[in-house]
Amino acid sequence: MRAGATTTSWTWIEQLTSASRQGRHGRVLHLFFACLGSGDRGAVDPHPAAVPTALRACARVGNASSGRLIHALILTRFPSLASDAIAATALLDMYAKCGLVASARRVFDEMARRDDLVAWNALVACYARHALPERALALAIKMRGQCLRPDLVTWNTVVSGFALAGDDQMAGELVAAMEEDGFQPDVVTWTSLVSGLVLNFQYARARDLFRRMVTAGTRVLPSSATIASILPAFANVADVKRGKEVHAYAVVAGVEQDLTVSSALVDMYAKGGFVVEARRLFHKMAERSTVTWNSMIFGLANSGHSQEAIGLFDRMLCDGARPDHLTFTAVLTACSYAGMVELGKGLYHAMQEEHGIEPRLEHCACMVHLLGRAGQLTEAYDFIKAMPLEPDCFVWGALLGASRSHGNVKLAELAASRLLTVEPANAASCLLFSEALASAGRQDDVLKMKRLVKRRRMKKLDGCSWLDRIKRRKRVQGLISQLGVPSWQKLGALAQSICQTHQEVARKIPPQAEQGALHCGAWMVHECSAKLWSQRAIHVRDPQESDEGTILRI
Repeated sequence: MRAGATTTSWTWIEQLTSASRQGRHGRVLHLFFACLGSGDRGAVDPHPAAVPTALRACARVGNASSGRLIHALILTRFPSLASDAIAATALLDMYAKCGLVASARRVFDEMARRDDLVAWNALVACYARHALPERALALAIKMRGQCLRPDLVTWNTVVSGFALAGDDQMAGELVAAMEEDGFQPDVVTWTSLVSGLVLNFQYARARDLFRRMVTAGTRVLPSSATIASILPAFANVADVKRGKEVHAYAVVAGVEQDLTVSSALVDMYAKGGFVVEARRLFHKMAERSTVTWNSMIFGLANSGHSQEAIGLFDRMLCDGARPDHLTFTAVLTACSYAGMVELGKGLYHAMQEEHGIEPRLEHCACMVHLLGRAGQLTEAYDFIKAMPLEPDCFVWGALLGASRSHGNVKLAELAASRLLTVEPANAASCLLFSEALASAGRQDDVLKMKRLVKRRRMKKLDGCSWLDRIKRRKRVQGLISQLGVPSWQKLGALAQSICQTHQEVARKIPPQAEQGALHCGAWMVHECSAKLWSQRAIHVRDPQESDEGTILRI
């Protein structure tokens, strides 16, 4: 019996190890806890060597509750593992990746021996990952007092922490310090710097750094992770041309089909309004992540292809992909633009009941937008009152925009007052409310609102648009601003043509129709309290040009 039990135990360990190598972390935890239950009946006892594997699975899926159970198992059933460096490091890493920084530090402090560099690096990474770069640096300095020399992993982790926190000056100084310590910055170092700049919206500096890498200024060539990190810096109409150059580099480097790179490319093209290119890449992908599906659904919805976006969501479910909260934000946006109120309501409830995703503020804003655009203002306001979360500026902004569009001055006044409470220095809500008052003929109240804006010294950012005129292989770009007149030729005639096109489109829209997703121009207007911005991709012919190939992208 004993030999049979041992054979069964080793077979179980092989299954556990195989599932871990295949990335089936849910399967690892299922096998581990199933064996734990059967062990109580004397059939199979979990082997101590399987504990670190199970902890790593918890870290990968972010399952802190299962990790705590395994921690309790170590203390009660395998006390020898409490002093084992591998098990302790796996436990520390699990808490760190689950966001439990204090628990990770407690495990580190309770380790019998702290001469393992891997354990120190795990805690340094924990601090860096959770926006505590100063603690990460202090811990790296403390390592030397324990007769441990920080290695390249330690340096890269600390650099990454400061880069992600937006302190690129400190990150640069640390790169210089690591060179003095005898370590040359590698591709991980440069990718951390690029990623930090992109995440902190310093796109120009990120592009310059990436350009230095490509031109051999750093003796390190970009990897697939670097390319995926830089692509969001090109995700707008004005920069997609340079993004295409990065795409070409990815093709030459042979990493275009890498999942992270292809997903980032789909996201870049979709956000830039290049739906054809995004769709082509999407269908070409052999493997797709949830991020890829989300990018494509968002791109289709924001480009006026709402029906296709909803169809893609259905296909995502059929393919077995698991939607997340961003997926439902994307598909609810598509429903809003398409005016599919009942479908949107059904998806909102399915998100909670079938997929176990709790509504966030962005989902609530989408629902208010959906109901408001359809003219169901009372139901939209009732939805806000029943919200389990405190409404933010985007929720009230959606109600204000819908109330203004449908001429409900009373609700517009209510929404504007709430917006002024949430964002007292923002003039956009006052301007939207003024438009609603003007439509109702209440000019005296309009003047009062203008005086309020002046008295509070509110400011509204001047809007601007990029114009991209493409004729055969010739491209001219200019910037329209409320502050001045751009200097490139024929802009006045082109602007007049655009205005005429808008007026013609507006006359053809029925009053109850939505304002967004017009295929004749992919004209989309998004209204929030802090922002009233529009994205228009309109093909307009220059009135002084007879060439059919002249296209104006806005």
